[in-house]
Amino acid sequence: MKRLALISVSDKTGIVDFAQQLVSTFDFEIVSSGGTAKTLMEAGITVTKVSDYTGSPEILGGRVKTLHPRIHGGILARRDRADDQTDMETNQIRPFDLIVVNLYPFVATISKPDVTVTEAIENIDIGGPAMLRAAAKNYQHLTVISNPKRYEAYLEELRHSNGQPSLNFRQTCALETFTLTAEYDQAISAYLAQINEETVTPLPLQFSLMGTQRQALRYGENPHQTATWYQTGSTPTGWAAANQLQGKELSYNNLVDLEAVRRIINEFTEQPTAAILKHTNPCGIASANDLRSAYENAFAGDSVSAFGGIVAVNRTIDESTAIAMTQTFLECVVAPDCSEEARAILAKKSNLRVLISPNLQTEPQEMVKVIAGGFLVQTIDDTPDDSSQWQVVTEKQPTTEQLAEMMFAWKAAKHVKSNAIVVTRKQATIGIGAGQMNRVGAVEIALKQAEEKTEGAILASDGFFPFDDSVRTAAAAGITGIIQPGGSRRDEDSIKAANELGLVMIFTGTRHFLH
Repeated sequence: MKRLALISVSDKTGIVDFAQQLVSTFDFEIVSSGGTAKTLMEAGITVTKVSDYTGSPEILGGRVKTLHPRIHGGILARRDRADDQTDMETNQIRPFDLIVVNLYPFVATISKPDVTVTEAIENIDIGGPAMLRAAAKNYQHLTVISNPKRYEAYLEELRHSNGQPSLNFRQTCALETFTLTAEYDQAISAYLAQINEETVTPLPLQFSLMGTQRQALRYGENPHQTATWYQTGSTPTGWAAANQLQGKELSYNNLVDLEAVRRIINEFTEQPTAAILKHTNPCGIASANDLRSAYENAFAGDSVSAFGGIVAVNRTIDESTAIAMTQTFLECVVAPDCSEEARAILAKKSNLRVLISPNLQTEPQEMVKVIAGGFLVQTIDDTPDDSSQWQVVTEKQPTTEQLAEMMFAWKAAKHVKSNAIVVTRKQATIGIGAGQMNRVGAVEIALKQAEEKTEGAILASDGFFPFDDSVRTAAAAGITGIIQPGGSRRDEDSIKAANELGLVMIFTGTRHFLH
């Protein structure tokens, strides 16, 4: 008796050629339903419709097609069990050797800007996941394919394994299938939580995180820690979609730093900008009229820390910028693009990792941190900074240039670990105090790093000043303007000191802590 395959796919990529090979080369019979059956028959392939095979018509406008004992019995039958074989013979059920199913495009449907809830619900597949899960459960006796990219591999298995796919191949396909159905259900759950008007928080009541191993990393933060890179979703996005032009394999620390520097460069779109980062903290950020100047100004902000740093730029790397980048040791460089001339120059640094990511502004909507017994989820800190909502609290008003510099400094401070102090001048960081246990210490570190360049500079603080001491320290160093959230019970002390010393001070009303 011929082998039996059931084919029911929403994504019909490659399905005709695959089915033709099954029938003509490997002597399969095909059972199919709906649009898939029509596509195959139009290509001249002999197909038995599901309704003819089961003896039951499709009902409810196609909602019920494959939910039938002749389908699921043929999928779940264990060929090494006599009682299963008896049931099959009694009910005239044939075993399936191959199940080829992919699902209604639920995620693509809900991504449409004008999608209705009714349309979304109708794109929740029922029969497909049921067949996939049944087939994946019974992988010891049949093969399930949920990804069109597996078609050729399956045919190769038939060619080189005496016509029977190996157990390892079937198990791999089963794992891929269960991952698909889990992600599918997660997408549905997240969508329903989002549209539930009774949900009282901007985050869903149920939150699931699912990923597929993309790459086992050499180690984690330290050599004694194991680490793996997981990709969310079946289609690569973010860093999984970036094109690595050259360099060594990305490490755990590289990826953590790359995500941190991506968030920084995402803040700056109007001018060519470069950000240099070390251990998730920026050591230099600068904007300029051309990319090389931006990079060199960022490097000058802390040339010592920039050694071995991670660099992100928001423009195509040109030949001149590439030359500047090769003057020191860097771990990684990421950009939206890279000219051919620049690629040739960077290639001389063979260990330098160079990544092209055309859309660095694409980012996750939530941040997750694991704690004992659970995890925390928060929305990302993407509230736009609107200078029209800021409050000038001092007698002295900012000039247009000072206001622009304060915006630059404020955006930079947002990405420095708290307690964070950033000193900038001419759209470039010149001193950064990061991750200190007290704000006074952060101010002292930033000013010391800036040295004699502080005259006329701007100081940004990610949190309020509880006392006026840091205001006086900044003024003594030549700082002319301070931007901070405000909100301390002793704000008046800081304002009074700023007025006394002739400083401009702005309260943003927004805090940007980064722990």
